[in-house]
Amino acid sequence: MLTRRKLLAQAAILSTLAPLSSAIAVEAAQGKRKFKVGACDWSLGKSSDPGAFDVAKQIGLDGIMVNMGSEKNNLHLRDKTLQQAYLEKAKKTGVKISSLAIAALNNVPYKSDPRTEEWVWDSIEVAKNLDVPVILLAFFDKNDLRNDEAGKKEVIKRLKEPAAKAEKMGVILGVESYLSAKEHLDILEKVGSKNVKVYLDFRNTADAGYDVLKEVKQLGRDNICELHMKENGFALGEGTLPWQQIRDLIYEMDYYGDGWVQIEWALPKNADLVPVYKRNAEFLRKLLNKPV
Repeated sequence: MLTRRKLLAQAAILSTLAPLSSAIAVEAAQGKRKFKVGACDWSLGKSSDPGAFDVAKQIGLDGIMVNMGSEKNNLHLRDKTLQQAYLEKAKKTGVKISSLAIAALNNVPYKSDPRTEEWVWDSIEVAKNLDVPVILLAFFDKNDLRNDEAGKKEVIKRLKEPAAKAEKMGVILGVESYLSAKEHLDILEKVGSKNVKVYLDFRNTADAGYDVLKEVKQLGRDNICELHMKENGFALGEGTLPWQQIRDLIYEMDYYGDGWVQIEWALPKNADLVPVYKRNAEFLRKLLNKPV
């Protein structure tokens, strides 16, 4: 029979073990959700160039986000011979193809140029062939959707067919833009596909004048497919973004996405790329994979 004294003693022991149990649970959860660190090939000086694998290997990155090509080469990654070359280079270097991007949309707008409909449609098959889960659709410069209701309406219309194809092939189309969380959610709702999500860039959100943490919360975990990590002219951790708060929010939301984060434009002027990107990668690994 348990006496009152024994019950109090057991309660005291359990109370001391509770924080430890929580810490173990957190570490276990994070062990399962270890983020992989990549970089955009254009920020490595090798846009749509297999040479990006060698630079990434030198830095120690897990993978690269590959730009599918340019208007000039008509998005040459659609060529299966080039796709095979990329797969062989990935195998040789041990650097994965983490995701794809159609950066050409910034100059050849998806919201107005008919050529882009074929580009987006074909990119889904490319992603499937390369075993890549996410394709970034860029909405900047000439493709900017801010204060462009007609442009947003056309994008919603155009996305519906490729979204259905993406669902069948298990690929996510990620919209990256300067729009607010509310505007992004409106696009997602009107397209009506679970395979169209937001490609989140914290720096873009801040530069557009929004509160980064509030915007991310409003978007919600399940509407974000992958993350860009940049500081535009600064190494990560040396700019103005609240990285610790961003990390805390990511874990508070239990966000994991496709498991990748991509370094982009995190290089001080006139600095050497490889050593800075090594520091950037180490910064992210410590930030994101360190127990809370």
